[in-house]
Amino acid sequence: MFAIGLEQKQYKTYILLDETAQSCLEVVPERGGMITRWQVHGEEILYLDQKRFAKPELSVRGGIPILFPICGNLPNDTYSYQGRQYRLKQHGFARDLPWTVTQQQTEGKAAITLTLTSNPQTRQCYPFDFELEFTYTLKGNDLEIFQRFKNLSGTINSLPPRVMPFSTGLHPYFLTQDKTQLQFDIPAIQYRDQNTQQVSDFTGTFDADADEIDVIFGSLTGLATLAYDYQRHLRVALSYSAAYANVVYWTVQGKDYYCLEPWTAPRNALNTTQQLIYLKPGEICEMLVHLSATFFE
Repeated sequence: MFAIGLEQKQYKTYILLDETAQSCLEVVPERGGMITRWQVHGEEILYLDQKRFAKPELSVRGGIPILFPICGNLPNDTYSYQGRQYRLKQHGFARDLPWTVTQQQTEGKAAITLTLTSNPQTRQCYPFDFELEFTYTLKGNDLEIFQRFKNLSGTINSLPPRVMPFSTGLHPYFLTQDKTQLQFDIPAIQYRDQNTQQVSDFTGTFDADADEIDVIFGSLTGLATLAYDYQRHLRVALSYSAAYANVVYWTVQGKDYYCLEPWTAPRNALNTTQQLIYLKPGEICEMLVHLSATFFE
């Protein structure tokens, strides 16, 4: 049986349920349209820093924030477009703005669609008109995130027709209690440290004692990444559309999470143009990210 409930916490929270599978998904539209909780068989899959989440002035650490129109940061938070400089903070603005619920479904699955549209605030730092539509679908131990991007420039009489460049990504925080028990199957043979730019061979594990790990895998040879948490007997499978040409792994010492982030482009892409997506006026781009959580013996 599938259901969608609404609960007033600090924010209005939509709760998607698959009662047969004991699966639950919580979505907070006004806090960046983000997923804040995902349970499978009653077990927490995601990490959420509740103290940071309670403070709107702080970026969220936890759940699954949405990255748009950039992934990562820009030098001095600045990029140039048509001879003018604009400022965008790390990961863009989609994760901070309120989204609108536009559709719900409980037949055969629990699904909710959220929409974000450009406004005067976004045009100040990103001179394009757009519409983003994200549909979260919960069924069994699977979570599907369908994304639809549309260039509205020239159609709503606010900005002239122009090609819209962007990158996008998701930033899932997965709960873990023992990082020494983590192992990964990522379809790449090397990764690059995003701070030092050093390139290293990938062996399937990371140094659990490092203060911080922030690395990017490019030149992917497949469209799926697997994470095994042997302490929790949990396997998380992350698959994605071909537009997601990069996977980022990030974690910090002393925190009970690791992040596996599908990105369409690396940091600073609005300046370098590397792997940017370009949408003509009126054009639509669609992508899909699928997550599955399975407990094993």
